[in-house]
Amino acid sequence: MPTVELTKDNFEETVTGSKIVLIDFWAAWCGPCRMFDPIYEKAAERHPDIVFGKVDTETQPELAGAFQITSIPTLMAVRERTVLFSQPGALPPQALEELIGGIRAVDMKDARRPDSAVAS
Repeated sequence: MPTVELTKDNFEETVTGSKIVLIDFWAAWCGPCRMFDPIYEKAAERHPDIVFGKVDTETQPELAGAFQITSIPTLMAVRERTVLFSQPGALPPQALEELIGGIRAVDMKDARRPDSAVAS
């Protein structure tokens, strides 16, 4: 599945309608973001059951602000509307695969906390 451009108009629908969503906060001028892009795209092809979203922080400052993104790239993982991971920095391919495996393995009954739910 190709990556999906997330905007303030489709973000809520995408996160609500998908079991797992990875979100790459990026900008065109960011060198590490450009280096991470092919890694992210290949992972999206390998995991068609996961939504791989991209938020351009230059055109979507509201989304970047809502998640307090201060450094890019930042990768966030949301499962069943709960943020399970958020970390700045580009991941190498193996680390991204390990993260995906870890997100799949989380027992969501243990992971749900009132402060981690994606805001409506």
